[in-house]
Amino acid sequence: MKKCLTLLLTMVMVLSLAACGGSDAPSSGSGSDAPAAGSQDAGSDTPAAGSQDAGSDAPAFTTVEAGKLHMSTNAAFPPYEMTTDDGGFEGIDVEVAEAIAGKLGLELVVDGMGFDAALLAAQNGQSDMVMAGVTVNEERLAVMDFSDSYATGVQVVIVKEGSPIATVDDLANAQMIGCQKATTGYIYCSDTPENGGYGEDHVTAYETGALAVQALVNGQVDAVVIDNEPAKSFVAANDGLVILDTEFAVEDYAIGVRKGNTALLDAINAAMAELKADGTFQGIVDKYITAE
Repeated sequence: MKKCLTLLLTMVMVLSLAACGGSDAPSSGSGSDAPAAGSQDAGSDTPAAGSQDAGSDAPAFTTVEAGKLHMSTNAAFPPYEMTTDDGGFEGIDVEVAEAIAGKLGLELVVDGMGFDAALLAAQNGQSDMVMAGVTVNEERLAVMDFSDSYATGVQVVIVKEGSPIATVDDLANAQMIGCQKATTGYIYCSDTPENGGYGEDHVTAYETGALAVQALVNGQVDAVVIDNEPAKSFVAANDGLVILDTEFAVEDYAIGVRKGNTALLDAINAAMAELKADGTFQGIVDKYITAE
C-alpha cells in the first residue's frame, strides 16, 4: 500500500514539473510577435537609412555655396547685365536671377568676369548658373544644360552712317568685322565661307561688345555683329552709328548650368515659370526695354 502511495505521489510530481516547463517567452518560430534581428517594424516612424522624409523642406538640389546661388556673368551687355557706379550689378538677367534665387530660398551672388570665363564657370561647376544673354547652340549643348528659353535674341549689324555695308549680304565685302569674344556672333562670322561665315582672317574678337564698337568708331573694323538690345545702347551712346534694318540671326536666350545638374535645372525652370505666370518677369523686362 505504501509502495502504491509512493508511486502515485511520484507520478503527480513529474506531471507538475512538466507543466511548469511551458515558458511564456516566445519562440523563434514564424509565429513570433517580436521582429527578427535586423528587421524594422513596418509601423515605425524611423526612416530607413539614406532616405529623405517626403515632407522635408530641404532642397533636392545643391549649390556651390550653401544658402547662395552663384551666377557668373559678363556685365557689359546692356540692358541684360551692367555694372553700377558703385561697382554693383544691374540689368534684366541680374533682377531675374535675384527673383529666381528668392523663389528657391537662396541669396544671389553675382560673379562678374569675361564672357567665355562665365560660360566655363557654369560648365565646370564653379558657378551654379550663367546668365549673360547666352544663346543656345549645338556646341554649348554638348558641354552644358540649358533652361527653358526666357527671351529671344536678335543678332544685328552696326555700321557707320554712309557705310557701303547696307545689308547683311554686304558683310561679305567687309575687310574686318568686330565681335565680342566667344559669342555666337563671333562663332557665326569667323566660320568658313562654305558654312556661311567670313573666315577668321576677317573677324576680330574683343573682350566686350563695347570695345568692338569703339573699334568701329576708330575705323579699325567695318562693322560689328552683336545682339540687338546692347546694339541700341551702343548706338545711342555713339553719334554716327546705325543698325542695319536686316537681322543677322535670331536666337533664344537661356540659363546655362553644369551638364547633368538636372535637379537645379528643374528648380530654375519651375521658378521661372512662376515668375512669368505672376507677371514678375515681364515687369523686369519692361523696366529696361520700352515697347517701340
